[in-house]
Amino acid sequence: MSNIDVLPLLEPEAPDVAAPCCPPLTERPLTPAEAVRTAAMFKALGDPVRLRLFSLVAAHEGGEACVCDISDVGVSQPTVSHHLKKLKEAGLLTSERRGTWVYYRVEPSVPAAMGQLLRHYGA
Repeated sequence: MSNIDVLPLLEPEAPDVAAPCCPPLTERPLTPAEAVRTAAMFKALGDPVRLRLFSLVAAHEGGEACVCDISDVGVSQPTVSHHLKKLKEAGLLTSERRGTWVYYRVEPSVPAAMGQLLRHYGA
């Protein structure tokens, strides 16, 4: 028997994802964690190319878009891939590889998170 402690295998933590956990901005101040998560989401959408890619995926028939269908946004394919990666890192998109193509869809909690955060603001 060994003196080495055996630690259980831990699953990697899921990346921070925009979740409808944050209150409307007019309800209470955001916590530091909520502010970090929300800032990452808006930072990713603060780039016009990323915002357009996000919009193309969100508006695509069936709510899912193949990278082959959304790559014509005025930048090179490697740049499109870079921006899609940033949107995924911010928790705004999910992806699935099918054969040679990658399909993207909006993370389901994102529209709810955005709507709840901005709810009643300016009303």
